[in-house]
Amino acid sequence: MSNPISLQKGVSMTTLYRIQKEEILLPEFREKGILPICETFSKANIEALLAKSGCEQLRIYYGMDADFKMHAILVAVNANDEDILPTLQVGVTDDEPYLWEDAKRCPPECPPVSPLNA
Repeated sequence: MSNPISLQKGVSMTTLYRIQKEEILLPEFREKGILPICETFSKANIEALLAKSGCEQLRIYYGMDADFKMHAILVAVNANDEDILPTLQVGVTDDEPYLWEDAKRCPPECPPVSPLNA
């Protein structure tokens, strides 16, 4: 399960990530904004997931768009550790959101400077 961490540990971890994020990529993918520094989701989007019937947790998946840029994808999770998803049936659409991805991605939309991103 997740645990709280100190601000210092958060600063250390985010600093190491920013320093190393380009180095872990193959050379042809470096300096292309593949790995974000952070993504910001709205409170309303998070509350919509938390309001799902049976939601006990949130899970973050990592996906990639057609430009190879990584994105966080949020989904509600039930008490059995299962993703809460719509039924996948041909011809059936569900307008209720179950997955959120459209966050503010940094870069290019970066938050004000803080100890976690400086």
